[in-house]
Amino acid sequence: MGKDNNSNTHEVTLVEAVNLALRRALSDDPDVVLLGEDIGTNGGVFRATEGLKQDFGYKRVIDTPLAESMIAGLSVGMATQGMKPVAEIQFMGFIFAAFEQIVCHAARMRNRTRGRLHCPLVIRAPFGGGIQAPEHHSESTEALFAHIPGLRVVIPSSPTRAYGLLLSAIQCPDPVLFLEPKRIYRMVRQRLVDSGKGLPLDTCFTLRQGKDVTLVSWGAAMHETLQAAERLARDGIECEVIDVATISPLDFNTIKRSVQHTGRCIIVQEAPRNGGVASEISARLAETCLMHLRAPVQRVTGYDATMPYPRQEHLYMPATDDIIAAARTTLEGL
Repeated sequence: MGKDNNSNTHEVTLVEAVNLALRRALSDDPDVVLLGEDIGTNGGVFRATEGLKQDFGYKRVIDTPLAESMIAGLSVGMATQGMKPVAEIQFMGFIFAAFEQIVCHAARMRNRTRGRLHCPLVIRAPFGGGIQAPEHHSESTEALFAHIPGLRVVIPSSPTRAYGLLLSAIQCPDPVLFLEPKRIYRMVRQRLVDSGKGLPLDTCFTLRQGKDVTLVSWGAAMHETLQAAERLARDGIECEVIDVATISPLDFNTIKRSVQHTGRCIIVQEAPRNGGVASEISARLAETCLMHLRAPVQRVTGYDATMPYPRQEHLYMPATDDIIAAARTTLEGL
C-alpha cells in the first residue's frame, strides 16, 4: 500500500481500499465487529483483513468455523442487539448456506418487528470470475439478492468507491450485501484520502459524459465498459458511462435521464443473461423511455451456463470488443 507525504493519503488497490475502510470503521466505532473464515490470523483469502486482528484484537476480528449459516445467523443476532457486524463469506459461491438467514431474517427484521429492531449488518463477499478459480468460486448471482425487499446490494468498481461505499454500508441501519469484484482487486491503483467519509448508497455514478449512447454496468465489467467508451471515442462516438454501484434499490432515474438524452443504451453484466439485473433495467427503459429510444436496448452478458473451468473462462466473460460491437449495432441508424 503506497503512502503519500500526507499520512491520510494512499495509493491503493481495491482490496487495500476495503482494508482501509474496515480499519477506519473499527477505529471510529466500537460497535463494529468483523467475523468470517480465516479473516483474523491469516487476514483473509485475498488479504482484505490483513493486520486488523493484530491491531484490534481477537474480540473484534473473529475467526469463525467453516459454517456460513452460523456466520450469517450470529451476525443477525449481533446486529439486532446494537452491534454492527461485518461478516465475510469467503466466496460468493459459498453464500447459499447463509441464504435462509439473509433472506428470511436479516432482510425482514425491520418489517417483522414493525421497526422495533434494526439489522445494521454488512455481508462482504468476493464475487465474479476472471481469476481462474475452481467451481463455486466464480459466481455472479447478484440478481438473486437484488430481488429481496429489505436488502441492499452494493457493488464497487474502483478503490475509491470501495472505500466510500463500504463505510456507508457499515453505517446503514439495514442489511447490506457488499459484493467485491475480485478480478479487479489488484488491477488498478487510485489515490485515496482516508477521511472516513462515505459515498452515497442507492446512487448511480456517471463516470463519463456523452451524447450518442449510454453504457451501463457495475463491478469488474466497468473496466471493459470504460475501455469500450475510450475506443469508441477515437471514432467520434461519445458514450455516457454509468456505474450502477447499488443494484438494489436501483437509482433508475439517473439511467433514465441519460437514455432520454442519448436515445440508446447498452447494459453490460458478467452474470448470466436470463433474469439478470440488465433485464430489469432494460424492462424499465422499455416502460418509461420508449418514445426516447432510437434503437432497441442491447445487453452484453455472460451465458446461461455455469462459469467454465479456468482454460475456457475467457470465452464466457463479456469483452471490450463485445461492448463495441453492441454499440455499433445500436448506432447503425446514425
